[in-house]
Amino acid sequence: MPQNKPIKDWAEDDQPRAKMLTKGAASLSNAELIGILLRTGSVNRSAIDLGREIMTIAQDNLHKLSKFNIKQLQQVKGVGLAKAVALTAAMELGRRRQAEDILVRKKFGSSKEAAQFQVPLMQDFETEKFCVLYLNHANKLISYEFISHGSLSATIVDIKVILRNALHHLSSKLILGHNHPSGNPKASQSDIQLTNKIKQAAKLMDIELLDHIIVAENKYTSLKDESLIQ
Repeated sequence: MPQNKPIKDWAEDDQPRAKMLTKGAASLSNAELIGILLRTGSVNRSAIDLGREIMTIAQDNLHKLSKFNIKQLQQVKGVGLAKAVALTAAMELGRRRQAEDILVRKKFGSSKEAAQFQVPLMQDFETEKFCVLYLNHANKLISYEFISHGSLSATIVDIKVILRNALHHLSSKLILGHNHPSGNPKASQSDIQLTNKIKQAAKLMDIELLDHIIVAENKYTSLKDESLIQ
């Protein structure tokens, strides 16, 4: 493919936008798709060249790329704030699209279905975040919210906030979720204690805690399946 000259000067069959129009988006490489998002290159480097470098840094792995934050993307020479923001936005849309597959159904009948919803939302976070799914009596999703953000290894959860939001949504059931940036989905003792503390507090308001999903990259642990919820 041509190097060191603007994409507009490439043969039409090599230009990613033209290629997408004639052959479809699936025909483009990851670097070409990133090049379209970046729109322009830098001095002596096309947008596709930048896309190739970004994919190289990410070890040709989109999952690894999705973990890059804006500052990390800006470390690639030629990728400024606008380009980094555009790429980050595209990755976030991808995560939300995965979650939408479950959100359309809006009903959770198992820990697996709860995990299928929560894993795309939380697998790429570099710090711990705590999410609550608010359900009605038929296990249909009313709303979901991130109620706290933490460090690499911990997050502070205010039980009063969870219950207040549950009452606001007229929720009958809850599913908790949080991520382990370490990549280990195993529940810690503090995870277990917090879960059972929330369960007992919710029970006083006739709200049932169904499960707590711990997400670690693309893996998960269900505290219900592990019989860790008392």
